[in-house]
Amino acid sequence: MVRQVEIVGEISSQHQLSPSSWNRFEECPRKYWLSRQRLPRKASMPASLGNVIHNSMEEICNLDFEGEDDSEVGWLSKVMKKTVDKHWAIEKEIFLNTPRRPNWKSQSIGKAREGLVGALNLLFSKTKFEGKKFSEISIKDWNEIKSIVLSNEESLISNDGRLIGRLDLLIDDLDEDGNSKGWIVADLKTGKPPNSILNEKVTRQLLFYRDLLKETKPNHPSVSAEGWYSSNQKIYSTEGDFVLDDAILAWNDMKLTIHPPESTPSEESCGFCEFKAWCPDWWISRDMGHLSDKNLFRDEVVKIIKFDDLTGAARFERQIPVGKRGELTSSNISFGALIKGRALSQIKALISSDFEGAVFLGSARSQGQIIHLGDWSEVLPWSPLLESKREV
Repeated sequence: MVRQVEIVGEISSQHQLSPSSWNRFEECPRKYWLSRQRLPRKASMPASLGNVIHNSMEEICNLDFEGEDDSEVGWLSKVMKKTVDKHWAIEKEIFLNTPRRPNWKSQSIGKAREGLVGALNLLFSKTKFEGKKFSEISIKDWNEIKSIVLSNEESLISNDGRLIGRLDLLIDDLDEDGNSKGWIVADLKTGKPPNSILNEKVTRQLLFYRDLLKETKPNHPSVSAEGWYSSNQKIYSTEGDFVLDDAILAWNDMKLTIHPPESTPSEESCGFCEFKAWCPDWWISRDMGHLSDKNLFRDEVVKIIKFDDLTGAARFERQIPVGKRGELTSSNISFGALIKGRALSQIKALISSDFEGAVFLGSARSQGQIIHLGDWSEVLPWSPLLESKREV
């Protein structure tokens, strides 16, 4: 059990380990530290799309048809559309109210509908209704399908409060005669499926949920773990050793500190990091040649030399790092830019606020000697964070 591992220090109500925070810490301790500083978070369409599918699946699995005609058919597709539309509107409002965001892609609602279809087909595959058309599912059929869902979007917390997770589905695993042979911890995945087997991080996440469930439900039967991928409608099973001891060891290392821990810059850890405007280490690593500056989309730290607020034309001078604390000095490297959309609004807001410091440019598209900034980009003050904003 988890308590067999020695715990260092007291539990903090602000310090709990989840699979995603564990992964972030392993990718880069400084990225994890920055993620806990209450910095403005960045919205993304893939995350919103996943939320719509998960929340729609949760709502449909909780449908109650008590008092309805058991023989009624033709209802499921209508409910699916209505449910996706509802959660699409909710996510859109949240997305548009997030300052750090690209444009909302209304056309992606089709992917949300397809994702829910895939998720329900995976659920059906665990019953005798596998392959049956949604239009043919009666309320009686649905109640039978729903009966194998033992838990839906359940929060799991270890007995000592240090480990947390959110279980998408707990499924009653039935044999051919309809008798229970155990439980399935099913994690619904809405992203790109694996080529053949689950990667190490997803495997550990599934085992984490499996082991945490076993700890919180000591009278459990046999428990297996599966990743359900809605995009290709395939289920990937996984097995492995107990992982919660390793999770507690990681929990000890993940305590919030006054000063940021060492970073581990790499293409993987820095590529899609949303905290670069507050982290000097990736820019130092780029300057030393450890990170590529030849990508089509790249990030920059610059000084604004010229800016025309009518045309969006600008000229920037790249700033180069001095020391390890985010200090900068001028370089001899300058380049032109064409700015439009949200990036144009952001740079205008910075200039109108009389900001005169260095600027972080996120996702600038390079084209020869010119870079392009638009709705996909970010313009933020360069603000290296060297001390925790939260009480330690």
